[in-house]
Amino acid sequence: MLQLPKPTCKTPQASVAEAYESCRQITQEYAKTFYLGTLLMPPEKRRAIWAIYVWCRHTDELVDGARAQFTTDATLDDWEANLESIFAGHPISDVDVALVDTLEHFPIDIQPFRDMIAGQRMDLYRNRYETFEELELYCYRVAGTVGLMSAAVMGVDTDGRTAPWDGDKGVPNPIPQAIALGIANQLTNILRDVGEDARRGRIYLPLEDLARFNYTEEDLMNGVIDDRWRELMKFQIRRARQFFADSESGIRQLSRDARFPVWSALMLYRQILDAIEKNRYDVFTKRAYVSGARKFLSLPLAKLRAEIL
Repeated sequence: MLQLPKPTCKTPQASVAEAYESCRQITQEYAKTFYLGTLLMPPEKRRAIWAIYVWCRHTDELVDGARAQFTTDATLDDWEANLESIFAGHPISDVDVALVDTLEHFPIDIQPFRDMIAGQRMDLYRNRYETFEELELYCYRVAGTVGLMSAAVMGVDTDGRTAPWDGDKGVPNPIPQAIALGIANQLTNILRDVGEDARRGRIYLPLEDLARFNYTEEDLMNGVIDDRWRELMKFQIRRARQFFADSESGIRQLSRDARFPVWSALMLYRQILDAIEKNRYDVFTKRAYVSGARKFLSLPLAKLRAEIL
């Protein structure tokens, strides 16, 4: 039997309600577009997604946050031990109280959480990716895993098969599409943050793609925007959009009360790619974002797609 480590901090003092409220505030502050989508979910599901988001954010901050320079393999080992404790019902911090409660209400597996930590280990030692296959593994670990965690909360529609020929299809399985949506989101993040990552010495665009368009690492670090760069970015945006498209078929397999928020989140996040194009592929000096008005105007179409697709 696994022997869990003793908590390394004081026993959390927050009530379940207080822990969820902390998670809500953190999600609202740091993931505004994502937060808007969660507000369209039933209360129990939105709270669960907030709890998952906060754990994922704290995990990401280990290698991208203010104290990332002090993170080592041992730090991530400790973080994984804390994860095991949470899944055993023993929260380490106040916000963990919310995640423990979430795990009691939804069938969430621990493996995607472990895989996400493995993605952070990649960031400890890598700041370049030679091929898209290597990058895709990274994207799965740091974002596709979020799709897996979230799918367990969203649930699947087991009552939607009404035609006689649907009777032997079994329970829907939206997992591949959930992973695709996570990868699509991460690829979008990478394209939006090229300039920011370059200033930190990181290049996430596959080096084989740079070579394909005769664009060099030096060009990227200097923020060169020319025909080579524009064609490279068009190629990357097409790839991200394909992952978004691949994810769409899984939404109809989700529980009915999850379809609208997932459609909304997908459509809103995909619009970041439109914003990059509107900025003429300048991701070095301009931040691609979706305005509040455009987000609001997207909701009726998302609602329609949730009802008819």
